[in-house]
Amino acid sequence: MNAPIRAVYVGTLRALPPEGQQTGMFKSPVGGPVAVGLNGLAGDMQGDRRVHGGPEKAVHYYPAEHYPLLAARVPAITASLVPGVLGENLSGIGLTEATVCIGDIYAAGTCRLQVSQPRQPCWKISHRLEHDPMSRLIADLGCTGWYFRVVQEGAIRAGDVLELVERPAPGLTLARLWTAHSAHRPDAAELTRLSEAAGLNADWARRLRERAAWLLDSPGR
Repeated sequence: MNAPIRAVYVGTLRALPPEGQQTGMFKSPVGGPVAVGLNGLAGDMQGDRRVHGGPEKAVHYYPAEHYPLLAARVPAITASLVPGVLGENLSGIGLTEATVCIGDIYAAGTCRLQVSQPRQPCWKISHRLEHDPMSRLIADLGCTGWYFRVVQEGAIRAGDVLELVERPAPGLTLARLWTAHSAHRPDAAELTRLSEAAGLNADWARRLRERAAWLLDSPGR
């Protein structure tokens, strides 16, 4: 469950066409080591801190192997579907939502990072790629990427390896979480089980519990 980091990206704020909202999605690769603090990578910025950034979304990882999948679905924008375009901080091959579990802790460089939650694709992805259905497609395919919280500050660089050092919730993969989250009427017991996964973001856990309770209270609805 290890994967080399192929690239590290950071970005400052830029206007997102066509309306001009500020975003940190336009990121550039960094050649040398980058300091990683509790709020993310040095020099990296987010346009709307209400929904992006912060300790629970400090570092965004997106599997590079998803890009060919997306390109196969939308060949007209293949040239745009390259690592970094979705605003990720880390790009690599070898880890996906199907193999990464909630709460997994990885050593990388001198940091330790813990998987906190999937990324929920938003409208900015569609605007960035100038393809309105893209956010929905990424959600439907479950190739969302995920966020790490930083449990040990340090530095990271391209060429470092994400090495799994602790798995507190074996079997509770991000793919399993996303399937339950996306289902029209998921199993309440499954939602409860996922909500109890060690390391899951508190807001995600709360929403899962609340949905499970609603399902149990309205079995025929």
